[in-house]
Amino acid sequence: MASLPASTPGSRSSSRRPSIDPSRLVPMDRTSHIGGSDDFNVVFVGAGNIMFGSPEGPWNHSFRLEHKLGPRLKVVALIDPAIERAAAVLQKKCDSFVVSAYQDTRIFKSFEDFMQQMSEKDRPRAVIVGSPPMFRGATTPGRDIEMQIMKHLPGVAMFIEKPIATGPEHEIPEGFKIGKMISEAKTICSVGYMLRYLKAVQMMKQVIDENNLTVMSTIARYACAYESIAKPEWWDKSKSAGPVIEQGTHFCDLSRYFGGEVDISSVQAHSLEWYENAGRLSKMAIDEEKIAPENRIPRVTAATWKYDSGAVGTFTHVVALQGHNYSCEFEVHADGYSLKLVNPYVLPVLYIRKPGDDNETTTRFADDDPFFSEISNFVDLIEDIEEDPESSTILSSYEDAVKTYEFTWAIRRASEKSLEAKAKASKEAADVAKNA
Repeated sequence: MASLPASTPGSRSSSRRPSIDPSRLVPMDRTSHIGGSDDFNVVFVGAGNIMFGSPEGPWNHSFRLEHKLGPRLKVVALIDPAIERAAAVLQKKCDSFVVSAYQDTRIFKSFEDFMQQMSEKDRPRAVIVGSPPMFRGATTPGRDIEMQIMKHLPGVAMFIEKPIATGPEHEIPEGFKIGKMISEAKTICSVGYMLRYLKAVQMMKQVIDENNLTVMSTIARYACAYESIAKPEWWDKSKSAGPVIEQGTHFCDLSRYFGGEVDISSVQAHSLEWYENAGRLSKMAIDEEKIAPENRIPRVTAATWKYDSGAVGTFTHVVALQGHNYSCEFEVHADGYSLKLVNPYVLPVLYIRKPGDDNETTTRFADDDPFFSEISNFVDLIEDIEEDPESSTILSSYEDAVKTYEFTWAIRRASEKSLEAKAKASKEAADVAKNA
């Protein structure tokens, strides 16, 4: 009988990640703005939906910062090459009750322009980067905003949206290089994987940690409402890098958060493509004919992999629902335990089954705001609030986010390889039949 491999040293702790006591994740409407009287200067990079909100989703970093910092918030610069759009969102802010944060905000086309005109009184304490991921996460000029910030504003904290990039796969090592530079410089940097800050997610971590559990399996499913996705770029792999990398990244990140590091070589995946019979969609908001056939996104991607710990993970991303609401679920299984998170984006519900009871307990989180929690913890670290170090913790570092980015690329590449293998096998079979 073959001998079993020895357990990997430290495999039990490989899935351990920074966590926060869920009782400390307080809804925004139950908090007061942070104390102090000095100005808290901030630079916004990007004037789009992530920064200022839209009807399509709950994101809006400016709104959370306004509540967290109150009258201390001073947005000294708004950087976006689309000057008219930047001016429009800025005017709305100046016409509102938060005018004190924006009345002196200056608009710049680029970070370089801002640095050339920045006075010492405008030096920011934080830079919030919400520009499209295709313009960041690399070391090439024009896509190296993180390196530019560290070069010109050493020590200034950064908040970077996810995914860290949507460039070509061969640039992934550049992301790791940037992550190493940030770490070695001890720069405070948080990446916007806000689902890690869900109260339900932290309750799941608490159950795992308190019971010293080893995760056996993670199961993730993400079905988006494609009818409401009207951005042509999202449907174009050459711009968005595809739905797993651009959208499914949140659930791939949750998978790593609970399962630990992924054995990238073990990733396998299959996809349903737009040209296959089952991949035809009836209510698209964009004209896909304007997108080159080779750049059109898959309708389904299903992946499996092994974690370094030995655990197994699965993820299925589906472009199939109409209407507006998405359908998303995430499960974690360990000896005697089942933890299932449902509908994390809108109204999170957590189902927990424990040893000794075949029934699940159900907890609903009607007023949770992970966007506020991630911003709140980010600001607390900048302010160096020491009352309880555990209450202000970055749950997603840049280096960690690059690993998620690498993982999502591995899933995309595995699905493409399976298509290539299928096409090759079909061609070989046709050649055999032709020569028979």
